[in-house]
Amino acid sequence: MASKRITQETFDAAVRENIEEFEMGPEEAVKEAVEQFESQGVDLSNIIKLAPKGSADGPQEPTHDILQALGDLQESVARSRPQEVSAYLARFFEHCKQDKACRFLAAQKGAYPILLAAWKLAATSDQGLLLQTLNALSALTDGQPDLLDTQGLQLLVVTLAQNADAADLTCSGIRCVCHASLKHEQNRQSLVKAGVLPLLTGAIARHGHCADVVREACWALRVMTFDDDIRVPFGHAHDHAKMIVQENGGLKVLIEAAKAFSDNPSVLSELCSTLSRLAVRNEFCQEVVDLGGLGVLVALLANCSDHQVCEQSCAALCVLALRKPENSRVIMEGGGALVALQAMKAHPREAGVQKQACMLIRNLVARSQAFSQPILDLGAEALILQARAAHRDCEDVAKAALRDLGCRVELRELWTGQKGNLAP
Repeated sequence: MASKRITQETFDAAVRENIEEFEMGPEEAVKEAVEQFESQGVDLSNIIKLAPKGSADGPQEPTHDILQALGDLQESVARSRPQEVSAYLARFFEHCKQDKACRFLAAQKGAYPILLAAWKLAATSDQGLLLQTLNALSALTDGQPDLLDTQGLQLLVVTLAQNADAADLTCSGIRCVCHASLKHEQNRQSLVKAGVLPLLTGAIARHGHCADVVREACWALRVMTFDDDIRVPFGHAHDHAKMIVQENGGLKVLIEAAKAFSDNPSVLSELCSTLSRLAVRNEFCQEVVDLGGLGVLVALLANCSDHQVCEQSCAALCVLALRKPENSRVIMEGGGALVALQAMKAHPREAGVQKQACMLIRNLVARSQAFSQPILDLGAEALILQARAAHRDCEDVAKAALRDLGCRVELRELWTGQKGNLAP
């Protein structure tokens, strides 16, 4: 059943009533209002839970800081005063970063067209103001992709293209792309048609020294391959992955970047995760092998102790080994099984590492039974059993790995057709 919702004005009125009628202090008045509405089943996740503040300029109606900042920004944009716009953008950005309730209220009160006007003003001013505008837009659209219209999406692509050499602008612009595309298939398709994919792969190649740009661009490339918009029956996730690989050299760009960031776990995790998302066809997996990607991934798994990189490296190797005996042979010869098991030993509490390592082991032996005994000799069975016992998410993949390794697997009969509950 859908949760009840109220407006910010309704909540503020209840707070004001508690203050004026029941002589409560601001904090007590807010607490009482929260308890009142939550007891009625109201969802307050988009409500600012603070008492509105009075204005220092006169007897105006009390308001929230985010709306005061938005009003000041609107006035400065209307007067075309870049210095004032810069100051108010910074203030607005800080408020938007606080929580989603501030972003939601700002959006409800027309923040997007105000930022669009500031964006156009910044385009004729300087890069500093443009960066501030993109930062504010990124903050505002976090979790609110429907805000961006066709004009905004096209302006975003143009801005990225015209400022491709500026790392900070590129990073902020790509973050806007991510926020606009997450759970929004139409925005994804519009951005791809507008030419965003070469800008994303180009950003990684051009700013290979900048970890922030590489991280954001990897995330954006993955988002372009998501099928997460429940409003559409079919997305273009597979088509976008093909375009990234075939038309924009995405795999080569990612593998070269992985070589450059061999000592940066957070970037490596993003790169490996993106490789996994793009390796959706056999020929793409083969391209990763031809580019030396298998060796790079095995080396990353062996040399990096960060659990997120271990998880993503295992995931990428898992994709490459699936139904590809020749790739499994290369992974085995490179020590891939050994380092995967070492990762399981090093991170026994990390369900993600355990699950991906089990899946990798399973894929290595599924069509190459000759590898089963060498992997068992490395202590695989005990580690997989340990993962199965410790992590519920590993139950199915652990059983599959044990089965394909030739180990005895206990299969639980959850239902016998008799009356009674399923086994826990």
